[in-house]
Amino acid sequence: MSTYEKPPSLSLVGEPQAPKAEKLDRPRYAVYEHPCTVESKFHKAGTWYHGLKQSGPDEKAIPIDNWICAPLTVEAETVNSEDGTIGRLLSFSHRGKRIEWVMPMEALAGKGDEVLKVLMGRGLVIEHHQRRQIVPYLASHQSPELVIATTSKPGWHESGAFVLPSRVIGGDNVRFQDSGRAANIFTSKGAISGWQTEIATHCLGNPVLILSVCCALAGPLLAKVGVNGGGVHLVGDSSSGKSLAQLLAASVWGNPGSFAASWDVSKGGVEIEAASRNDTVLILDEIKRADPKRVQEMAYAIANGMGKGTMTREREGRAKLTWRVLALSSGERSLSDHAAIGGSGAHAGAELRMVDVNAGTRTHRAFDDVHGMSGQEFHRTLNDAVSQNYGHVGPAFVESLIQQPEDLHSAFRQVREAFATEGSQAGRVADRFAIMALAGESAIRRNLLNWPKGTAVNACRLLFNEWLSTMGDGSAEDRQILRGIANFIDLHGDSRFSEFRHSGTTTVHNRAGYYEVDDGVRLYLFNKPGLAEAAIGFSLDRIIRALQNVDALAKVDNEKGQKRANKSYFMPGGGKSRFYVIDPAKLEHESAGR
Repeated sequence: MSTYEKPPSLSLVGEPQAPKAEKLDRPRYAVYEHPCTVESKFHKAGTWYHGLKQSGPDEKAIPIDNWICAPLTVEAETVNSEDGTIGRLLSFSHRGKRIEWVMPMEALAGKGDEVLKVLMGRGLVIEHHQRRQIVPYLASHQSPELVIATTSKPGWHESGAFVLPSRVIGGDNVRFQDSGRAANIFTSKGAISGWQTEIATHCLGNPVLILSVCCALAGPLLAKVGVNGGGVHLVGDSSSGKSLAQLLAASVWGNPGSFAASWDVSKGGVEIEAASRNDTVLILDEIKRADPKRVQEMAYAIANGMGKGTMTREREGRAKLTWRVLALSSGERSLSDHAAIGGSGAHAGAELRMVDVNAGTRTHRAFDDVHGMSGQEFHRTLNDAVSQNYGHVGPAFVESLIQQPEDLHSAFRQVREAFATEGSQAGRVADRFAIMALAGESAIRRNLLNWPKGTAVNACRLLFNEWLSTMGDGSAEDRQILRGIANFIDLHGDSRFSEFRHSGTTTVHNRAGYYEVDDGVRLYLFNKPGLAEAAIGFSLDRIIRALQNVDALAKVDNEKGQKRANKSYFMPGGGKSRFYVIDPAKLEHESAGR
């Protein structure tokens, strides 16, 4: 079996130098970092195979020396932190740049074509006729003493380092591992100073742009503070500036053209997109591209941070994709309005996980201050700027967090006080706006954002209060139930209800109940099926609780000292029936902001 030996590092000074050993034990592989003389023969730098060739059984074996490729070094053994699989850290040079790749050992099980494709694709110079020697060389290499961890997911690693495909921040003994063919979306261009001057400065006075940048910076803080993922959804007409805000957010981490994703994917696709941007930001453009029947399910998945379980051919569970991420979405419609196109009722939980932000009816549509330019000029200026400077602020922010740690829990509690709420559901949304504000203020303190102190908090608080004034501080499920009943009355008030006193003379198809006028107020007497239809998707007990919370049940019965939610009526034709008597005026406060 062939063995591998790496001779001592040789420095080329004048004539090539020879290794100490004049005779080689063959067969073996050797890597020469510099040109050298071996067994009185000149060898150029590279990975060599030193073997023996015998023409016939009686012929004497003669030595052969074949150049396989440029110097290809096995630096360390790797252990994947997610599944424990073993690999090798390979390195070589291409045009003066050091290239690394984590090769899984299972890639050597077959002919090794995938290994060759990756190495050649990354620039390793290979002798074509000797390419089949690379796999035996790697397979025969003894396990290196150095062992490092790898991960296939960007973001925070258990070692404390922050891993990106092209670099590791804050640690030397961990590497990013992928197939070698995935696109690197964490790229950079220009300089951080250019980004600050051309982009950050123009965000001042524009809450939507400030929020978008803060959203991009908040990803690394989620795990540190313990805030759940979720997102904000920029709502506005076409060409209002929503997409530009998303490009600014994407420029924090990479090329906006490739870092930003789209709603035009399956649920499994959005899971992959989220995992590939773990601990950063997920940009999803144009919700109209999403499947209306699946969009709320996708919003849940983004916020919950765990993908769907799958099985191997051996019927064993594969590791699920996981992530922690904030999403920055956009669209001409809200999430619930888009879901309604597919016939799906709004899920209160989905609305809380992807909250609407007004990016269409501000002073200049999505903008509040265009810095003395026209809206079109402002848009063009920023659009040009993000194509020239990107990918610096996010990594610099993480590097600063590692080098200059702070008590993030205490800082978050202080910022959170600016987002006052009473209800627990609105509180979770407030947490999201607060973590974005904290990210922005922390970046300001670290001189990464050239904004005055308080800029991030004020912008995030303004947009949160706008959301709160529209949605209210109460239960999202209550809002959905009350809105459904109010809409049902608006649609069917005179077709599926009739006046109770004249019910015997009026024919109503698919009756939902009756109405009666009490002191000038029309009250609606819902039967049980009608009430369930008006707030479809909720149990009767949950519907009643929502009505009771706003005192919308105008008449109830008292039986044995206990109130019932409905009231008994003697029917004009004889007999008795029970109805839920609803005052529609008590429902109006919920729908006023919609």
